[in-house]
Amino acid sequence: MIRNVLGSLMGLIGATAAVWSPFRAWYDGRHGRDYRIQELFTAAGITDQKAALLGSVLLPFLFAAVLTVVAVVRRSRLLMALAGVIVLGFAILWMVRQGQAAGSLSVGGDGRGLGDGLANAFGAGALILLGAAVMRGRPTRRTRPLPPTTTTDPDPAPAPAPYPYPVTPADEPWPPTQPRNHP
Repeated sequence: MIRNVLGSLMGLIGATAAVWSPFRAWYDGRHGRDYRIQELFTAAGITDQKAALLGSVLLPFLFAAVLTVVAVVRRSRLLMALAGVIVLGFAILWMVRQGQAAGSLSVGGDGRGLGDGLANAFGAGALILLGAAVMRGRPTRRTRPLPPTTTTDPDPAPAPAPYPYPVTPADEPWPPTQPRNHP
């Protein structure tokens, strides 16, 4: 139970960070909510056009957050892991497309280059995956096989024969001596 609570808590914190990350700077001070989701899948790549809020990178992160909440309610490790893969997958896909558009990616402390919003997305995806790994999930229901009621063997094995020799008392020497005649 403790593992489920810890895993659920980690997953929910990760989902919160994933939804929060598009509102932070991703590259050169540009927020993640400004990148259109279509730009990740078209040949044109990343452009300078602004996106509508629900048409931005926020959309897959919202979907992953909803999936995480459903995973917590159902105690499903698989759904939570899928949510973590979605967050990490879209963050990696964005990095690839941004790298293609810019020619290279850089990290700078002056607000230029990769920003903390992308770092939040990667941390969120990792935290959701870690929460899925910590969770125990639902207990599996095992069905017990029923005991056999009848045998299908027409000739069951015969019972073993009783011991053919008489049992001697423990105080008599071995091998047994001739029986004694008593009057």
